[in-house]
Amino acid sequence: MTDALTHSAADLSLRAAGDAPGDLAALVDAAARTYELDRAHVFHSWSAQRQITPMVIAAAAGSYVWDGQGRRLLDFSSQLVNTNIGHQHPRVVAAIQEQAGRMCTIAPQHANDQRSEAARLITEVAPGDRLTKVFFTNAGAEAVEHAVRMARLHTGRPKVLATYRSYHGGTHLAINLTGDARRWASDTGTAGAVHFFGPFLYRSPFSASSTEEECVRALEHLEAVILAEGAQTLAAIILESVPGSVGVMPPPPGYLTGVRRLCDRYGIVFIADEVMAGFGRTGRWFAVDHDGVVPDLITFAKGVNSGYVPLGGVLLDESIAETFAERPYPGGLTYSGHPLACAAAVATISAMREERIVENAAHIGHSVLGPGLRELAEKHPSVGDVRGVGVFWALELVRDRATKEPLVPAGAVGAANAPMAELTKACKDAGLLPFVAANRVHVVPPCTVSVEEAREGLALLDEALTVADAHTG
Repeated sequence: MTDALTHSAADLSLRAAGDAPGDLAALVDAAARTYELDRAHVFHSWSAQRQITPMVIAAAAGSYVWDGQGRRLLDFSSQLVNTNIGHQHPRVVAAIQEQAGRMCTIAPQHANDQRSEAARLITEVAPGDRLTKVFFTNAGAEAVEHAVRMARLHTGRPKVLATYRSYHGGTHLAINLTGDARRWASDTGTAGAVHFFGPFLYRSPFSASSTEEECVRALEHLEAVILAEGAQTLAAIILESVPGSVGVMPPPPGYLTGVRRLCDRYGIVFIADEVMAGFGRTGRWFAVDHDGVVPDLITFAKGVNSGYVPLGGVLLDESIAETFAERPYPGGLTYSGHPLACAAAVATISAMREERIVENAAHIGHSVLGPGLRELAEKHPSVGDVRGVGVFWALELVRDRATKEPLVPAGAVGAANAPMAELTKACKDAGLLPFVAANRVHVVPPCTVSVEEAREGLALLDEALTVADAHTG
């Protein structure tokens, strides 16, 4: 793949980032008031309210944002890994404006042109030829809730398997399906969620020494759990196709294929959670495409329209959709398939196709981010592992490469989290907005990121990692 392809897909980002938005000065002037009102009235997610100092974002364009002081930062977080087409893509902004001018909203029981077209486009880019129906939600967590409900009603079984290293959303069932520590405070133990270990060679739960061995042992473990739980009680297995916020861990080749076979063998619905990995993030439309796998249900959100207007959904296999052909599906949402959100999705998918944005993500990952991050690992002793695909990467930071001791302990706050807090500050001071989670820096720029911007981000990260290196030894 050539640089010409990259430039054709990413020239929007370069054009948009050349100068600050015209109204930036006024927005910066208002930043103090923005912060004051935020701290007085906004209750922030996943935060101890007195311990946070949220950054004011005054403007955004392409691959960049401007903070409350007017500083430009390269957005290597894509916010919450969702602005796949970058900030303020003109085609998507125009589509929202046009739709708002003629009809802002309509109830989901009515047919709407943007909803219908969005559903058609989503099914067109879906894997296989049987995922032909779309149930729209407002976000990824709702999509997970409904996918599991569909699987339970389709099979008549109660339980769902999910991995320990996973995040499926913050709503009641989705948080119980989540495997990492964010689940603990809300885990009732009565949601029918059963957890198992997925493959992760760097911290292998199977003591594997190779990718192939990790794959085999992980599948053997999963089948043992299926049998121990009773296959006849299991409605679904839900997997993040590439686990995202828990560490960006692409599964070994063949693992998803093996899961598909186990689901077929035991009559279990395979749900692929593509909320973060879907719509170009891994250099394919969906991450399952890397293994050539077709799930029974796919949950999506984020990249379907880059979060310009909240939208999520479930892609349904025809056999599951047929379950509800004569039997009402017991679920719905007031804003399901909201016209503004669907207009944004239509424009987004069309732009991704015509501007070859998915191909750009693949090229950037293969030619720039992958090689560049591996060079950083050789240079910085704090980098224990590099993993990723497309524009979906993570650096795992450690105090000691031999022991793999994390740079900060799990759940670290305050003084215990100082090394990562210092690294985050160093990134921002240098002009880079990072995605930092636990002892990791996730490198997740927009799918439209240019070669020049990707190299700029790597250079800024190279500078900031010296802060983490100071804590090794």
